[in-house]
Amino acid sequence: MRLNFVILLPPSEGKAPGGTPRTKWKPTSGTFGATLGPKRAEVATALAALRGGDATLLGVGGAHLERARAANLALVGAPTLPAAERYTGVVWDHLDLGSMSATQRKRALPRIIVPSGLLGACLASDPAPDYRLKMGARPEGFGGTMAKWWRDAVSAAINNYAAGSLVIDLLPAEHRAAFVPDLDVVAGYVALDLVTPAGKAAGHDAKAAKGRLARHVLLHSPMIGSRKDLDRAVKKFSDHRFRVVTKVN
Repeated sequence: MRLNFVILLPPSEGKAPGGTPRTKWKPTSGTFGATLGPKRAEVATALAALRGGDATLLGVGGAHLERARAANLALVGAPTLPAAERYTGVVWDHLDLGSMSATQRKRALPRIIVPSGLLGACLASDPAPDYRLKMGARPEGFGGTMAKWWRDAVSAAINNYAAGSLVIDLLPAEHRAAFVPDLDVVAGYVALDLVTPAGKAAGHDAKAAKGRLARHVLLHSPMIGSRKDLDRAVKKFSDHRFRVVTKVN
């Protein structure tokens, strides 16, 4: 089924623990498992060899580090949650899929693609284990960041899924580095960024606004069939601290 658009959202560092009983994650799980599974398996194997990772790799300490290491050591066979329920950060809280109607969620879920240090990419409805690995992380033996390591495979997977669709990118730079749109395959590419009234990059402070912007776009999905339609929808979005700027390919 060709979608009128897909929207790229980042995962969150904060994640819900645990998962649904008797669900067992494996590298081939989910929409992109067939194509990204072998590389996911490489990541899981590397994390096991690194004993789940240290504070430098994972970017946390104390109890957060212990939880992250335990999760990273038990990836294969771990209980899962849909990615939209696993990710609990500010963007996802303000996207607030749970408050949408059943029809709105049904439209939204197949349109949300999440680039991920572990999964490469997944849909919001795909199963995800608890884990911690940023796209900007640099595990030994991967030749740079996870975004660089994943770029070719993730780009191919997303472009194939989004063939004939408009790609709307709400990713931060760290995750944006993992995807290159193929304009011979997708219908177009638009990056949406939030800036201050003075035009400065909004950064971390704009996460809540980004979640609301994603929600706004998804709720307008029946009316977005082109970049012009997207422009009209975005013009109807307002935030008292930030404004939206677009980059179009």
